[in-house]
Amino acid sequence: MTFEIVFWTSALLLAQTYVGYPLEMLLLARLRPKPIAREPHTPTITIVMAVHDGGALVRRKLENVLALDYPASACSIVVACDGCTDDTAAIARGFADADPRIAVLEFAMRRGKAACLNDAIAAAGGEILVLTDVRQRLADDVLRVFAAAFADRDVGAVSGELRFEQSETGFSESVGAYWRYETLLRLSESRSGSVVGVSGALYSMRRSLFVPIPAGTVLDDVLIPMNIVRAGGRVVLEPGAVGWDRHSGTPAEERRRKIRTLAGNLQLLQLAPWLASPRTNPLWFRFFCHKLLRLAAPWLIVLLTIAAAALCGTNVFYAACFGACVLGFGLFLAGACVPTLVHGAPMRLIMAFGYLNLFAAQALVAFMRNRKLHLW
Repeated sequence: MTFEIVFWTSALLLAQTYVGYPLEMLLLARLRPKPIAREPHTPTITIVMAVHDGGALVRRKLENVLALDYPASACSIVVACDGCTDDTAAIARGFADADPRIAVLEFAMRRGKAACLNDAIAAAGGEILVLTDVRQRLADDVLRVFAAAFADRDVGAVSGELRFEQSETGFSESVGAYWRYETLLRLSESRSGSVVGVSGALYSMRRSLFVPIPAGTVLDDVLIPMNIVRAGGRVVLEPGAVGWDRHSGTPAEERRRKIRTLAGNLQLLQLAPWLASPRTNPLWFRFFCHKLLRLAAPWLIVLLTIAAAALCGTNVFYAACFGACVLGFGLFLAGACVPTLVHGAPMRLIMAFGYLNLFAAQALVAFMRNRKLHLW
């Protein structure tokens, strides 16, 4: 009886995580949509970019930002250099010397993105803040698209949409498959109310709603929008506000990024315990399903497999479930060891699911061992 309880509890929670919750958001978005009242207008905008040792990328990014389609008189830029040891600051200063709209903040000691954002936003003067990273290329009309969404007075923050260049490896195709699933889920959350988090590489907010965050925060792109929701603002995803990026090409490259992000969700519970309470978090159910259940998923998979193994001699259903678990583990290991096997949608989904849960399990260990996750 105990193993049956473990099996069905694990199975139901996993189903809610990956199927139930996305379907609930899709239905809610269709049955009770909350459209955004977009209108063209031109509030003052400050683009904020924190960067550490981005000398190879910062010139191209500043050229991209300066060429965006928005009135120059209504746009300014703040670049925060976080303990850079390369020529990032020198390149940024060169742009600032040629264009008075650009301000450069230099910090000798590396403190992490969150601390730099607090200082950079304090120096910003725009009604709307657009936060972006150094790597991504922004679409020409991104500022106008953001501004139009803020014509709706209920909107407090707007996430951009990351799109990716052509995938070059089987692994990057797997990451792409997961990202399409994640984007659809975020769109459904947005259309039915608010998203839980935004894209850290490209998002915007009303400056008046910004609350400084703890200096060691890893996930500014979750804590900042959740603070805005708590204050009564709506956080939406704007598909027309596009930034271009590239997928991680190898598991090792994705592993570092993903573990840091997943461990950041655990850190959020430490920094902002109000997120875990339905009384204080207006998006508690979404936060629980979208963020916390995903962290529990790898352990639920292990429990389900163990319970199915213990029960497989009692019922053909449990035997089939145990066989499916073993087959899934086997296919994932085969794809990890022989990347050329990763072809076709089923195998890409297996690899994306497997790596996501492997990294989620490792995130718990990373959080317990590493107190400097905020240093990028």
